[in-house]
Amino acid sequence: MATVDNDNDINVSDGQESRCCHKGCPPRGKLHCYDWLQDIPGGKADFDMVEVQFKNTRKGFYKNSTNIPLEIGDMVAVEASPGHDIGMVTLTGRLVALQMKKANIRPDAEIRRIFRKAKENDLEKYEESKAKENDTMIRSRKIAESLNLNMKIGDVEYQGDGNKAIFYYIADERVDFRQLIKVLAETFKVRIEMKQIGARQEAGRIGGIGPCGRPLCCSSWMTNFVSVATSAARYQDISLNPQKLAGQCAKLKCCLNFEVDTYVESVKRLPTKDIRLETADATYFHFKVDIFKREITYSTDKSVPANLVTIDADRAFEVIAMNKRGEKPLKLQRDGDEKPKAKKEFGDIVGQDSLTRFDKNKKKKRKNGNKSKGGNQQNDAGGNNAQPSNKNRERNKRQDNRRQEKKPDNRQDKNPTADNA
Repeated sequence: MATVDNDNDINVSDGQESRCCHKGCPPRGKLHCYDWLQDIPGGKADFDMVEVQFKNTRKGFYKNSTNIPLEIGDMVAVEASPGHDIGMVTLTGRLVALQMKKANIRPDAEIRRIFRKAKENDLEKYEESKAKENDTMIRSRKIAESLNLNMKIGDVEYQGDGNKAIFYYIADERVDFRQLIKVLAETFKVRIEMKQIGARQEAGRIGGIGPCGRPLCCSSWMTNFVSVATSAARYQDISLNPQKLAGQCAKLKCCLNFEVDTYVESVKRLPTKDIRLETADATYFHFKVDIFKREITYSTDKSVPANLVTIDADRAFEVIAMNKRGEKPLKLQRDGDEKPKAKKEFGDIVGQDSLTRFDKNKKKKRKNGNKSKGGNQQNDAGGNNAQPSNKNRERNKRQDNRRQEKKPDNRQDKNPTADNA
């Protein structure tokens, strides 16, 4: 009896271990659905529909008309047009009905059947078909380029029995690929199906790491894609830099939509940007805003920052109400709200800001006493002049006496001719 470890997604059968997701499958976090009814008696026998996953993100719902005992992770042969396809069971029981409702499967839609559990020869043919996919994709790209078609073939998926191939392509405009289908059918001797996908879906199929350091949302958990507009960046006061706003699909990042609703609701509780605040001494214009702190900075110049004053939103509404009544406050801030400007001093917190604190102080070695006349004075560690000790004075005197005694001998050795003269 096959059992499934839901934590590690390992299918254990007959003492052998194999990963539930077959090779080339996207992360389980996106497609896996935890069966929380598996421990309830009768939970799986109440529904005869089974969810089957194929390569990449393609899923289908099939009827288990012959009541084959199936578990999550089993490879099955299902009905296809033409022939049969090989897929993996990802969900059984009553939860399949919720998945079908989520996928908008109509009640009157045609439901295909599960033939059998995949046999050994079925899996061998399936692996042979998968091995040809990469080479088929490269050759099909060259064929499309020779036909001058403005399209990119991103992936190829062979049917389990090898009689059909699905070509996933990306195109910015409408493409007439009738001639391409004829050439591909003659080249690969299979039935051809063309399926167009978007740039976001291609990025989800390929996968990658985003600038946040985590796997791409489109390849890990997102199942549907909503259009992203530049207004989402404006609401969040993000710089409209296309290099930073674009994702790996060269489209605007999907995460721009994650927090935009919170920003829109917060902006509604702030005064609009075009409102001017009148005071007794000047007119203030909107400069910038901190949405979540509800603090607004105003400037006395409309185009450049000048005499910037930061107030909270409640004070701004108070001044606006006073201006509507024809009143002008003496200053923009409330009495007592003015904070003294603290000078930014970067102090030494640890007390070790010196870059040379780990260097060893090199001591100068004296040769034959001090070279200068003031050699009897030495600099201490603090840079102050310190008098030598008595022992040093006596040692210096003895060295001077020895040098004076040796001077005439040195002269005679150096100039022997002078003595003879």
